[in-house]
Amino acid sequence: MAERMLKFISVARKTPEKRAAAERSGDFHEIYADFIDAKATEQASRCSQCGVPFCQTHCPLHNNIPDWLRMTAEGRLEEAYALSQATNSMPEVCGRICPQDRLCEGNCVIEQSGHGTVTIGSVERYLTDKAWENGWVKPLVAGPARGQSVGVIGAGPAGLAAAERLREAGYDVTVYDRHDRAGGLLIYGIPGFKLEKDVVERRTRRLADGGVAFKLGFEVGRDATLEDLRAKHDAVLIAVGVYAARDLTVPGGGSKGVVPALNYLIASNRQDLGDTVAEIESGELNAEGKDVVVVGGGDTAMDCVRTAIRQGAKSVTCLYRRDKANMPGSMREVANAEEEGVTFEWLAAPRALSGEAEAVTGVRAIRMRLGAPDASGRQSPEEIPGGDFDRPAQLVVKALGFEPENLPEQWSAPDLKVTRWGTVKADVRNQMTNLDGVFAAGDIVRGASLVVWAIKDGRDAADAIHRYLQAKVGAPALIAAE
Repeated sequence: MAERMLKFISVARKTPEKRAAAERSGDFHEIYADFIDAKATEQASRCSQCGVPFCQTHCPLHNNIPDWLRMTAEGRLEEAYALSQATNSMPEVCGRICPQDRLCEGNCVIEQSGHGTVTIGSVERYLTDKAWENGWVKPLVAGPARGQSVGVIGAGPAGLAAAERLREAGYDVTVYDRHDRAGGLLIYGIPGFKLEKDVVERRTRRLADGGVAFKLGFEVGRDATLEDLRAKHDAVLIAVGVYAARDLTVPGGGSKGVVPALNYLIASNRQDLGDTVAEIESGELNAEGKDVVVVGGGDTAMDCVRTAIRQGAKSVTCLYRRDKANMPGSMREVANAEEEGVTFEWLAAPRALSGEAEAVTGVRAIRMRLGAPDASGRQSPEEIPGGDFDRPAQLVVKALGFEPENLPEQWSAPDLKVTRWGTVKADVRNQMTNLDGVFAAGDIVRGASLVVWAIKDGRDAADAIHRYLQAKVGAPALIAAE
């Protein structure tokens, strides 16, 4: 084994080939090619096989990364895949969209020593794509029927991860979602150049083929109340994510041509999926020929600027009030955007929107500097007097983050407790809300976060629901009847 590993000194870090910016900017296909077998094996062999693997401890799912890298280096690909999926319901998704530079790869020991991190995400993607290609991804097989059912509200990563685990345990599972396709933001929020939609659709097909029922176009509060679902199922999981956009509170913010990031991305993804989208056809959510300004600095902002490039924008500018080093989004995505022609205005924030006849025509911004640290130790941005500047804009996209919707009101569930931020209150020990048998997982509990955390929360919630339902069955008949 030893001679097959520890090659980080003699073998340089290598990522899969990336399509040239000029080529990839005209379509929504993924920008990275697949590893060839020899290259994946070679790159996996760079792992130092640490005694204390920081890559694993900094992965929310605690994936057994060193072991499946070793198996890959030894050519034991089916075993490597089996180990990678043992802790992860969607390894090919995480391999594509996880910010590895902030998680596993960012904490790789050989990265800290200056040799360049192991390309963990690319190997993870390679293994799972190889597994689908070779038939190593087994059908979902339900466990022995338990005669109990679980309703999952939300077909995003948390809901899908929970549904898979619960079905494997023998429960009848129904997933409810407001959209017409399962996948949540994996389908409608993340552009195809990062995650092509067939990657998600084959996962949801596997669940459906395994007996998970999907009720799509179903909106809780309109088609049923939360109480209706509680009466229908033995347990309910709330995994709806956070969809309400934070607003841009500057004069002129209500002008035509100022749109929330999610509206913009959903429209683009629908078109990419083959739908006819009226807002694209009318130009309302289409950047073609326009000067575009995106306000925000997270991964959603990067998705928006890169989408605008592909729609044929005249110019694309990203305004972010802190500097590049404090950018919350992935540095890899920033680099990709820069290559594709996006202009970044670091340390700049919008002050007002200008327009004629209620249509936006420009953004008045101001230069910022980082002042004294706030309570968390992060430096607070402050305006530089006289630092005003203007940017033309016929489309302004608000990518300032997401908030929870008002679920107690929307779902006619006034007893459902939420935090002061609007997220659902759930017991940290078992993920149950204040309502008996109602659990919650993912962004609706922790706030807007990463897909990998949603998968972790969904799997944990499934385990908690299983314990709850087992205890319910084992209770005395009189208590069970109550």
